[in-house]
Amino acid sequence: MAERKTLNVNGRSRTITVDDPDMPLLYALRENLGLDGPLFGCGLAQCGACTVHVDGKAVRACVHPLSKVGPAQKVVTIEGLSQGRRLHPVQRAFVEEQAVQCGYCTSGMIMESAAFLAGNKKPTDADIKKALANNLCRCGVHTRIVRAVKRAAGVA
Repeated sequence: MAERKTLNVNGRSRTITVDDPDMPLLYALRENLGLDGPLFGCGLAQCGACTVHVDGKAVRACVHPLSKVGPAQKVVTIEGLSQGRRLHPVQRAFVEEQAVQCGYCTSGMIMESAAFLAGNKKPTDADIKKALANNLCRCGVHTRIVRAVKRAAGVA
């Protein structure tokens, strides 16, 4: 039976109708709300392409049940990370460091990096590599990604 669910996504209250309240948050974001920034990669929380923030914490939306997201919790996707036309510092740093090749991992890398930097203002290369170890990139732009995170933190 269909059920209505209210979510706070990117600063807006949105009500959707879902058949399965335990469906992954990723499906609700993409299919019900039309947000295509979080991507489906592995479906097993192993690649990071689907990473979003729930109350400031990076979560893998492909395995995070919609039922675990309350109406007061703040969900932020890559689309909501910037402030209007003003890019988030991590987004800007990824552009400046050209830390994108195919782009498939980029949304997840940026979301994971932003959450990480919220708690670590002066990361070392080792800190950054550890924080992003579970976000996969097949293109080999890892050194640029580390430089971008350092730039966003102001330690580049």
